[in-house]
This record gives sequence, C-alpha cells and structure tokens, in this order.
Amino acid sequence: MTQWERLQQLDTVYSQRAFDLYNRDEFPMEVRHYLAHWIEGQDWERASRDSSQAAFLFQVLLENLDNQFSRFAQERDSFLLQRNFRRYKQNFQVNVLLLPKPSYTMPSESLWISEDLKMLNMLNKNYTARLNACLHQRCVSVSIHVCVCLFVCLFKNMIHCFIWQVMEHSIRCLEEQQDEFDFKYQTHLMDCENFLSDISTMLDAADVLRSVLIDEELVDWKWRQQKSCIGAPDDTSLEHLEKWFTQIIECMFQLQKFLQKLDELVGKMTYENDPIPVRKPPLKSRVDTLLTNLIKSSFVVETQPSMPQGRGSLVLRTNVQFSVKVRLLYKVSELNHVMKVTVSVNKFRKFNVLGTLSKALNMAESMNGGMVADFRHLTLKDQKVGGGGKGINDLSLSVTEELHRIIFQTQFDYQGLSVPLETFSLPVVVISNSSQQQSAWASVLWFNMLCSDPENVKFFETSPAATWPQFGEMLSWQFLSCGKRGLDNDQLETLAIKLFGKQQSYDNCKISWTKFSKENLPDTNFSLWVWLDGILTLVKLYLSDLWSDGSIMGFVSKGKERLLLKKKQNGTFLLRFSESIKDGGITFSWVQYANDGKPLFGHAGTDLKQIALPDILCNFRMMIAENIPVNPLCYLYPNTPKDQAFGKYYSEKTGEENPYLKYLKTKLVFVSKE
Repeated sequence: MTQWERLQQLDTVYSQRAFDLYNRDEFPMEVRHYLAHWIEGQDWERASRDSSQAAFLFQVLLENLDNQFSRFAQERDSFLLQRNFRRYKQNFQVNVLLLPKPSYTMPSESLWISEDLKMLNMLNKNYTARLNACLHQRCVSVSIHVCVCLFVCLFKNMIHCFIWQVMEHSIRCLEEQQDEFDFKYQTHLMDCENFLSDISTMLDAADVLRSVLIDEELVDWKWRQQKSCIGAPDDTSLEHLEKWFTQIIECMFQLQKFLQKLDELVGKMTYENDPIPVRKPPLKSRVDTLLTNLIKSSFVVETQPSMPQGRGSLVLRTNVQFSVKVRLLYKVSELNHVMKVTVSVNKFRKFNVLGTLSKALNMAESMNGGMVADFRHLTLKDQKVGGGGKGINDLSLSVTEELHRIIFQTQFDYQGLSVPLETFSLPVVVISNSSQQQSAWASVLWFNMLCSDPENVKFFETSPAATWPQFGEMLSWQFLSCGKRGLDNDQLETLAIKLFGKQQSYDNCKISWTKFSKENLPDTNFSLWVWLDGILTLVKLYLSDLWSDGSIMGFVSKGKERLLLKKKQNGTFLLRFSESIKDGGITFSWVQYANDGKPLFGHAGTDLKQIALPDILCNFRMMIAENIPVNPLCYLYPNTPKDQAFGKYYSEKTGEENPYLKYLKTKLVFVSKE
C-alpha cells in the first residue's frame, strides 16, 4: 500500500485537511493521486540539493503526465481528467520558465512534493504503529498528532507558496523599476553630457568668432581709422562691427543664463558622478572670459580728437576747444544713459582737462542710435612745472614730437557681469601756438604712416625711416584730402627722382624723419615737408577745383617740362608747382616757335591771394614788338583750348550777364615783358 493510499484511510476530518494541501493549481490532487507510485519512488531529498537531479525528475514528471494524458484519451469517461492533465503540464512548464537563470532549481511544486513525502515517510517510520492504531482503534491522541503534523506541513507549504508569489512579484517590480531607473539614469547622464558638450562646442565657435572679431576685424578697423586720420579714403563706419559685437555678446549672455539654470538643477538634486557640478564651472569661466574680452574690446574711440578749425585730427592746441567721440559697440537699450564716461590725459606731460569731463553713453547723440558719448567742448591747459621746462619728457624731443593720449573710462554692470572699461585715443600732439601746427602735423603724418601700435608714445625717440611706397602713398592721401585727387604715377616718379635721383626702382629707397621734416632741400632754406605743406595749403585754399579736374600737372621737372612742350603746337602751356617758393607757388610755362621753327619757352609765376588762377590765365598778356599786348596761352597741355578748360571758372561776366560792364570798360590785365 502506498503512503498516498494510507493517507486516504485517515478519518474524514483529518484526511480532508491533508487533501486540502493539494487542492490547488500549484500541485493538483489528481497528479498526486495518479502518479503516487512514481512520486513516492523518487529521491526528492537529493533533488532538493542537486539541480541536475531536479531537472531530470522534472522531465520525467512531464513524461508521466503525457503518459497519463494518453491513457485518459483512451477512456471514454475521462474527458475532464484529460483536459486537466494537459493544463497541469502547461502550468508546470510555465513555472519553470519563471525560475532564475542560469541556475536550475527544483520547481516550487516539486519541492512541495519533497516536503510532503518527507512528512509521510516520517509518519511511516516513526508513527506506523500509532497510525495503524488510529486506523483500527480510533486513538484520538495519535489522530490529533497526525493531524497536527499534516496541518504544520500544510501551513509550511502555504507560507512557501505565499512567499514565492509575493516575492516573485516584488522582485519583478523591483527589476522593472531598476531597469527603468537605469534607463532614465543613463539617459539623464547622456543628455547632461550632450548638453554640456553642446555648450562647449558653442563656446569653441564663440572663441573663433571672438578672435576674428577682435584680432582681425577690429584691428583692421583701427588701422583704417588711423590711416583715415592722415587722409586715407578708408571706410571707418562702425555699423557692421556694432552689429557683430551686439549679436555675439547677446548670445554669450544667453549661454550664461543656461548655465545659471544648471545651478538651479543642482540646487534641487544632485548625485555622485553628476557631470554638471564638475563641468559647469569651467564652462562658466569660459563664458565670463569671453564676455569680458568682448565687452572690453567693444569700447572704442569712434572719432579721434580734433579742433574745429585745426589742420586735421590729432593736433590739439592748449586753451582751444576740441571734440572727441567714444562708442560702445554693444548696443543695448537697458544701458542707455546709464554708463558714465570720464576723460583724462596721460601723465607724459601735465595738462588740466577742462570742460564737461563726464558724459553718459546714450543713443541720442548717434545718427544710427549707437551707444556714444560725444565730448564737444574739451580744452587742455598746461600745468606749470616748478622751475620751468617740459616736465618729465625727454628734453631731446621737441614739443611737436611729444605724443599724448586721451583716456576714457567707464564701468559696465549688466546681467550680473561687472567689467571696468578703458580706451585711449590715438597719440595726439599738443601745441601752444599756431606756428607749431605745421611741424605737429608732420609728426602726426609720420607716426600714423609707420606705427600701428598706438601705445608707442616714445616713437620719436628712435623714429624709423619710411620706404618710398609708404611715403608716396601718404603724400597722395594729402593731396586727395586737400584737392580731391591723389598723385598719379608720373607725379610720384618726379618726386622720387627729386629725392633719390634716377633709379630703376624706388621700392627699396627710404627717407628718414630728419630728411623729411628737419633738413633743408638743396639750394633752399626750407625742408621737404615745408615745401610740400606749402603746396598742399595752396591747393586747399586756391586750386582745389583745378587740381581735382586734372588741369594742374603739378610735379614736373624743368627738363621734362620743355621735353613735353616742344612737341606741341604754338601757345601750348602747362601748370606746375614752383620748386623754389617756400609757401607754395604755381607757375605756367608755354612754348612759342620762332620764324625758323625753333621752340621758345616762357614761364611766369602768379600770386593767387588777390586774383584766381583762371582769371590770370584768361587775361594774361605779353608785350611784343611795338608794345602790342598778346596772350600767348592758347592750349592747356596736351591740346585743350584754354577757354574750354577754364571758362567755367572765369569770374568776369559778359555785357549781357553784367549790365555794369556796358558802362565800365576797364579790366585787370597781367602783362609780362618778352
């Protein structure tokens, strides 16, 4: 008799409690009943310790279930048992799939069998006599003992089943939560790293833009402005720079706000290996550095210091008002009338700065709404140094070789960023009387032609020489400024020959500061600059239109002059600058032909202070034989009729245009002896 059969022979009350142990889907009573012989014949104790043995028994269990299923299929009355056994097999297989991998342990149902059989074996070995007595004698004490044992076994299996189900569900939930947490954590880390990397990439791009903007574009603008101060026709507008500075600074402030948002995130929650606290500070430092660099560079002098009636920019006279304009290239309305700019002068030579020394950057004083401070009424006044002298300056330099800089300072406070700003004018020459203006302008020309470092205020202590291409370009700018036309190649070559003699090329020829401004020209008592400046003044005051339209040949040697004229028709003339007049003079030379065809050359100088050159040319007369006045000037070189070239400039009107000429028949006539 099997132990299962013995268990069935217990009293109904006690056997029912035992049967309740199997009245569950985990290990159904039908399986226990029909496979009792096989179940009780296996070593379940070993199976509970040996996973391979447990796997083997489980496979045999499935085979037995299949065999029993086949037997039921042959019996007409076993339809329900057939369906149940198929379901039992599926349940066992599903439970095995839920076991942890890769280890293989005995399914909970099989372990239950093992525990049940242990209990029955114990009952069989230790309480056989008492169980038999219970069966035959209805011994109450033995029945109660068996019942207690069965109940304990049932309770143990119930607890086992409950723990298995609850723990399995909990572990599954924890696993899902862990997977979700790991996914979100890894995603969060990746998003943080990508975000911070994106900011770093943007800062790399911003640094490239900063370099282009500050080291190239701004430097190029400053050099163009410096050249424009001595007449170069360069564009010095700031609209593009202002637009670029404003846009990139705004972008940098946006990045700064993003980094501040990261601070808020870290303040709410952080964790070990959080990339934000580690990588954010260097990024913030880069943003602040870039912003500071950009904002400092955006404070510039838009219009260099100049006097209203001065020769040009950068020459100032004590006790005479001058103006200067500074500009912040970061255009932001919130700072309008907020930033105060103060003015001072460097201590190279002591001056008091008088006038309005502090002004707010504002948008009202700019044509395009830029942030400017326009100082229009500043004055420099010499501070008297005890014992006289020139203060701390090197006594070997003249006053017109001293260079000074006007200093502008303000404070930038915006979006949590505080930056002191400072900018300087180009070096200025400060004079005390008008007689020094010519020499002062020579210094300004020489410095801005050769030096791109505005901080070099000791430039004239060791002034370098200028190459002819540099010098010729600078001279051309002067004539362009005074007469709206620069020097052409023929005019430049004439000057080069005058300075260096006939050369194959003049590119390597040099002229020193001393030769330019201090040494006298051969056979004269004035320097090269005095001669050139006199001509420039003459052009500016009297000859601007004639120089602009090309009527004046200007620089041509006497030898070349005759070579040009002798090939032209009688009465051809040209206009050139005098080489012997200190304050600038112009002469006209013409060609006439004798009866034998020999060319004869004449020339005459003029004084333009009273009468304009076109009128002189129109009314000029020569006294020939029998004192007959004749005008020898007929064609402007090469072959333009005189009245066609100069008629539009004549001041004398015809009788129809001026009724007074009907009665007043007199006019000025310029007469020269043959």
